[in-house]
Amino acid sequence: MMATEKPPMSRRRIYQVWKGNNRFFCGGRLIFGPDVSSLLLSTVLIAGPALLFCVKVYFIIRHHVKEGKPTISWYPVLVIGSLLTFLDIMFLFLTSSRDPGIVPRNSSPPESVEAYDLNTPSMEWVNGRTPHLKLPRSMDMIVNGHTVKVKYCDTCLLYRPPRASHCSICNNCVQRFDHHCPWVGQCIGIRNYRFFYMFLSTSTILCLYVFGFSWINILQREGSVWKAISQDILSDFLIVYCFISMWFVGGLSVFHFYLISTNQTTYENFRYRYDTNENPYNKGIFSNFKEVFFSNIPPSMIDFRAVVQENENTVVEPANLDTVEGFTSSKEKIDIETGTKLAEEGGFLIPEILRNLSYDHIEDDIRSEEKPNGSDPSIFLFEQESKDSSRRSIETDPQPPLFLVEQEPKGSPRSSTTDNGVSRNEKFDGLSISNEIITPVT
Repeated sequence: MMATEKPPMSRRRIYQVWKGNNRFFCGGRLIFGPDVSSLLLSTVLIAGPALLFCVKVYFIIRHHVKEGKPTISWYPVLVIGSLLTFLDIMFLFLTSSRDPGIVPRNSSPPESVEAYDLNTPSMEWVNGRTPHLKLPRSMDMIVNGHTVKVKYCDTCLLYRPPRASHCSICNNCVQRFDHHCPWVGQCIGIRNYRFFYMFLSTSTILCLYVFGFSWINILQREGSVWKAISQDILSDFLIVYCFISMWFVGGLSVFHFYLISTNQTTYENFRYRYDTNENPYNKGIFSNFKEVFFSNIPPSMIDFRAVVQENENTVVEPANLDTVEGFTSSKEKIDIETGTKLAEEGGFLIPEILRNLSYDHIEDDIRSEEKPNGSDPSIFLFEQESKDSSRRSIETDPQPPLFLVEQEPKGSPRSSTTDNGVSRNEKFDGLSISNEIITPVT
């Protein structure tokens, strides 16, 4: 069947074919997470009460003007309240609409020359059709004199940089990954953590500000406090709302203040427990704050507005790798712990030693050689079907023949001889399999 030709991608940009779950606006200039709708909810939760507070202060000023009371003390309250609201919304937008530090994907697994000759439990087959290529699940790197493990990402096909992690929600590897915040709808990483903390701090200050001046407004009313509370429903609502919100955003602000002072991320704090282990990234409290707030924000590693080149299609555009020879889909990846692979055609597990083993010459060797004496067949049992064997089975035995393969340790003196007297041993991963010891089971 002829493949359907795709339309030309002459002017398609990277953000239009990006394989992550991000949502782009304004031609790829604004980068949001997949749950960008939560940004609208957070905006309403912040701007709604703040707007009600500003309206309340405005009516207080008008009431004082009518009664001839001094109003100069309430004008700064209105201006500062409006400014804090604007800053809070701005930091929220800067946190949510920026590239948090997305790491570019690879189109193919990296070639690790050092890993070819290694044989450790941490090795795995990255591509089942290229058995010479092995990649360790993790590698050691030296950071500030400490050994740090960097892990291989099966989705992005790369070794993550130190402190990077893969976000399952955005489907991206992010530099200095802190967490994925559902309230801003974006990952928090190296390029937006500063604005995220400013958003938390401004929200906490705004809650305290509205909470305090709402109480001042009630206490300045004539009569008892309970009478003022019963008459000012809006101030009562703002006091209760800000009191509850203050515990949430205030607690997060204090927690992230501790993380900044010790140069940790939320992910590292919950996973590695640097309170018991030495933190290789801690430079001291002043240097840690300088790194977060006064250092240059690194540029984005990806220009999402760049035009896609022909050789970049495999990096950013999904492809059906099952139909391309030499590639293996994610379903065919071999599990690192068990070292097995699911054979979809037969529905059984193939032992590691039998992978990539050619069985074309087995039947010819069996037909030309007699069954060796003294063989101790064991270990592996498999079923071989062919046209000739099926024809013989109809005449003699209705069941297809079974074969037993003997595994011999490497260096064994036993070997097989073909018709022309040439020794033929197949060696795989330190084991030797003799072709001549394969005998039919009757």
